Amino acid sequence: MNPLRWSRLAVFVSLAAPLAAQNVTDPRITSWLADAAGNYARLYQSDAAKSAGTASTTWSRGSGTQSSPAYAGVTQVSYSSDWVYLRSTGLGYHTMGPWYGNAAHTQTFPNFPANTNVLYRLPRNPTVPATKTLTSAGAIGYGIDGVALFDNRDTYSYTNASGTDAEPGSTARGDGIWNREAYANEGQTFDPAYAHQAGAQYHYHANTPALRHLVGDHVDYDATTRSYRESATAVTKHSPILGWMADGYPIYGPYGYSSPLSAASEVRRLTSGYVLRNGGTGTTNLSATGRTTLPAWAQRAQNRTTLTAAQYGPAVSTTYALGHYLEDYDYLGDLGRMQGVDFDLDQFNGRFCVTPEFPSGTYAYFVTIEADGTPKFPHLIGRWFYGNPTGGAVTSVSETVTEYDRGAPAAALTLTGTASGSGVALQWNSAEGATYKLESSSDNATFATLSSSITSGGATTSYTTAATAAYFRVTLTAIATYDTNATVGTPVGTTATPHYTGTGSTATGATNGASTPANSTTTTTTTTPTTTTSPAAAASASSGGGGGGAPSGWFLAAFSLIAFARAVRLGGRKLGK
Repeated sequence: MNPLRWSRLAVFVSLAAPLAAQNVTDPRITSWLADAAGNYARLYQSDAAKSAGTASTTWSRGSGTQSSPAYAGVTQVSYSSDWVYLRSTGLGYHTMGPWYGNAAHTQTFPNFPANTNVLYRLPRNPTVPATKTLTSAGAIGYGIDGVALFDNRDTYSYTNASGTDAEPGSTARGDGIWNREAYANEGQTFDPAYAHQAGAQYHYHANTPALRHLVGDHVDYDATTRSYRESATAVTKHSPILGWMADGYPIYGPYGYSSPLSAASEVRRLTSGYVLRNGGTGTTNLSATGRTTLPAWAQRAQNRTTLTAAQYGPAVSTTYALGHYLEDYDYLGDLGRMQGVDFDLDQFNGRFCVTPEFPSGTYAYFVTIEADGTPKFPHLIGRWFYGNPTGGAVTSVSETVTEYDRGAPAAALTLTGTASGSGVALQWNSAEGATYKLESSSDNATFATLSSSITSGGATTSYTTAATAAYFRVTLTAIATYDTNATVGTPVGTTATPHYTGTGSTATGATNGASTPANSTTTTTTTTPTTTTSPAAAASASSGGGGGGAPSGWFLAAFSLIAFARAVRLGGRKLGK
């Protein structure tokens, strides 16, 4: 349902959201998908489970043990004048998995993901250094769904002395000269969302079709195969923000304006500046010369210009096909080609341009794909950050911050009502596993119980009353055991009491008790409330094999419900815009 087309609707909006919160427009704060975080994270443990549509909310394999359900995605967004703070379980909103160790799906992947208890901060005021910083192993940013973003390496490389790659499971990492490209070497371990986990840390290396489908970025979901594919329809709009890198710059999906500084120009798929070293477009033909030289960008990254025989890579072959290593690619800008004429994206995989969220312009990274959606090098980012990567994981918040948004299970309640016969069809954002009490009143003083035990419907719960009333009150009264890592607030006691003014009317009046409501601008100096280390806390940064079912209607319904309420609060601005 499109929330901006709801008719005959009485909308109840929190009086607790003061003016300062209403003026927040920074996409670094507003783009996160915290509002719909009301359902447990789920995964398919096997192909058979995926075919049957049987998803698990608890699981255990290797480093990834989830003995109690964890809520999916972003659980809190807060900010100061300099930083945005993200809390997340690190688990996708889509149904994740399954994962296998080989293309034939005969080898199980060693680990499941788990709640990684994320607390990550990003700079609100990015700076651009003269000397760039190389990306590192592990999270280099986060998707707006709270899932980690990794670079294009799998952290292993070729070992010249042995004539083989170092691989996951070995203690050696290789020579560090011919570095294995993650998608080429680990793509068979990705789930349909093109993600897998290092230890228990679920993450993306490349194109993010499940996230892109969730935010309407030209990806279709096949409910029969439970898989994603690039839409065959014409591209009509600029890709949305998919995440933020540690330098504070956004990463968008693959579609942008054909003219970087004109929002009126055609929208099309942006082209990577990297090409295989196959002898075309002025590149070295590695199939003919062997892997005896580095491309210019890799010379800069490794601070070496020539290779000795002891540093050569393997000959191009079926086992070591072209594209197996990062260094199998040349950057066109080093070959005399011009950005904006011959290709779109620079060596960092971005450009300065206008976007819907930054009409005056910003530097932005873009996901690179082939026309059919196949990931294309360098995927999310090149070997360097464009900006200064001052963001990263922190153990606590040590400054005064304002909470902008809160996800499940203690999110502020937003209750809406639609006339339904002689009664009212009520709906509110809810948390899976919660139980609610619903009451009505004529004077907002004395309340009569309509139902004392309404089981959560997931991220949204509905109830139709037999008669109208001036006031309705919904209260979260109980909640099933869940993994409290990365969550904030006290769910039980959260309440909303709106004033219902009748068919076709709009009223404000919801109050949210017990837990501090999201969008509160009461600032406090906080420390990290999480005390338990998740199973992935000490996980290796190397990858080894991640999400695949489309989010159910629960996510889209919750997203619409709260986006509407926020649009009213913020003068018509939708979530993430």
